[in-house]
Amino acid sequence: MKFWLLLGLLLLHEALEDVAGQHSPKNKRPKEQGENRIKPTNKKAKPKIPKVKDRDSTDSTAKSQSIMMQAMGNGRFQRPAATVSLLAGQTLELRCKGSKVEWSYPAYLDTFKDSRLTVKQSERYGQLTLVNSTAADTGEFSCWEQLCNGYICRRDEARTGSTYIFFTEKGELFVPSPSYFDVVYLNPDRQAVVPCRVTVPSAKVTLHREFPAKEILANGTDIVYDMKRGFVYLQPHSDHQGVVYCKAEAGGKSQISVKYQLLYVEVPSGPPSTTILASSNKVRGGDDISVLCTVLGEPDVEVEFRWLFPGQKDERPVTIQDTWRLIHRGLGHTTRISESVLTVEDFETIDAGYYICTAQNLRGQTTVAATVELS
Repeated sequence: MKFWLLLGLLLLHEALEDVAGQHSPKNKRPKEQGENRIKPTNKKAKPKIPKVKDRDSTDSTAKSQSIMMQAMGNGRFQRPAATVSLLAGQTLELRCKGSKVEWSYPAYLDTFKDSRLTVKQSERYGQLTLVNSTAADTGEFSCWEQLCNGYICRRDEARTGSTYIFFTEKGELFVPSPSYFDVVYLNPDRQAVVPCRVTVPSAKVTLHREFPAKEILANGTDIVYDMKRGFVYLQPHSDHQGVVYCKAEAGGKSQISVKYQLLYVEVPSGPPSTTILASSNKVRGGDDISVLCTVLGEPDVEVEFRWLFPGQKDERPVTIQDTWRLIHRGLGHTTRISESVLTVEDFETIDAGYYICTAQNLRGQTTVAATVELS
């Protein structure tokens, strides 16, 4: 009897060990307090990427609107959109935060020193006010804060503001032009613009050749239309030259722009191509002499001249006259000739020596010299 009792107890013990082995794997260390309380899951989640503020962000629109506000009336201000439409005659008031704010606005307002425009600087913001607005005021208005270190200032690219404003005026679909005929130069190495800008953003604008009469399509490859600039020739060539005009349609009305003469130019870009020539290299005492400095260049690139001459240190009186003109060299090629003439009357010993002319444009400068002796 005892034998069977002992055998039953032994079998029961082995059965209990088998059950315990199914739930407690072998060699598992005891869990410490606070360890592995989060249950693993098979759910997938997108990793969160932390947002980083970048002062040099390529989002120029957000950056350009950062400091500009527009007065809306009743003491309210709001940040202007990239483009804003106002009725001609309305007052425009813009403010930009900053203790030293600079402004840019349509060149038309600067050209005529327009008294309708006022710019003021207060302790905390700059203010631009334009009264009695007209369609001709349509254009880009922008501001930026200046960062100064002593007398040296630079533009803070992180604190700017900009908006393009259309001033809509009855009977004026195009921004008025100061002339009835204008010239557009076509350079093979840069874009050319026929400036048919509109005052109504929704206007449909087309480009037309006068002779032979036909519409010139803005195909997006050679020519594109930008309502803030006009028709842009991306790669001008000689076939584009001729007389063109624009036509705008909006609200059941249409209007024709001024005419534009497109002239093809084939002059290399760069510092002035300069020559110098004296009326004589040997002069007798008492004679008059002239020294001519000539530049051949692009029609729309201005040239400035500077002179050094032998009698300069003795304050010798001379006459200097600067002129320029356009010449057509066939096949529609147009060149600008800029000239500066220095004249010395009653030639003396102190006038003998080197006459040095320096011609400068936006791309650089060139210096040439001629020698004049007393015979």
